[in-house]
Amino acid sequence: MNANLIFRAGPKALLKIKDGGLRADDVKVMAGAAGGPKWLILGHLDRYLFGSFFKSRKDPLYLIGSSSGAWRFAAASQADPLAAIQRFEDAYIGQTYDDMPRPAEVSAEAGRIVAHLLGTQGALEIISHPSLRLNFMTARGKGYAASEQRFKLFVGLSMAVLGNFISRRFLGWFFERGLFHDARDMPPFAGMQDLPMQRIALTLDNLQEGLLASGSIPWVMNGVSHIPGAPRGVYRDGGVIDYHMDIPFLGGQDGIVLYPHYQERVVPGWLDKKIPWRR
Repeated sequence: MNANLIFRAGPKALLKIKDGGLRADDVKVMAGAAGGPKWLILGHLDRYLFGSFFKSRKDPLYLIGSSSGAWRFAAASQADPLAAIQRFEDAYIGQTYDDMPRPAEVSAEAGRIVAHLLGTQGALEIISHPSLRLNFMTARGKGYAASEQRFKLFVGLSMAVLGNFISRRFLGWFFERGLFHDARDMPPFAGMQDLPMQRIALTLDNLQEGLLASGSIPWVMNGVSHIPGAPRGVYRDGGVIDYHMDIPFLGGQDGIVLYPHYQERVVPGWLDKKIPWRR
């Protein structure tokens, strides 16, 4: 197994791990990147972590993901994580489309995947899980970036690409973070201030739609509107702002961040993929 994995740790985490190994209770936050089907690379690792490693954990473990990373953690946060991860995998691999699918068709298929991974009791199990705290990112569009008219959306996205090339701070002109968080505990990263952000408590009424919004890729899919408990607007893929996530995970608190990733480069936002110096 070690031939297929690379382990990396910062100096403080490395000292702690050298002293007593990596213990489940030492991990305070676990992060999950966006990246479409690349999440499948991590499927068996997720099965081990949530089916065994974290199984007896008592203290809250804050999960933070966007897009497919959010969907991974929604599966892992159910009462039977192995069954939910398998449902997610089956539904994801089973996607079918026309040769040139319209955004509405892709959104409908994505909605089917989310509904299948949640099953009949998944939402309730997630918001009442004894130790796992699901949190995930969305991006609420502003101005033309919120439009479903193709020309306006194209203009909005083009302006966002240009602004982001100059500085990630300019993304705040076009998108606003929507952090959906477990209502029982505010996560340690909830105070991030680099970009505008709304904090939205997860409920039975908004969890499924929020998850769909977190994976709603601009241009490819429709945005998600009228999410219960969320400010009015059009919510899109959280990876637009937080693709692999470069955020203050611990917010100054002690603990270890566990971040299984599928590549060596950590790309902050979706629009940073073609910017080689932003990693």
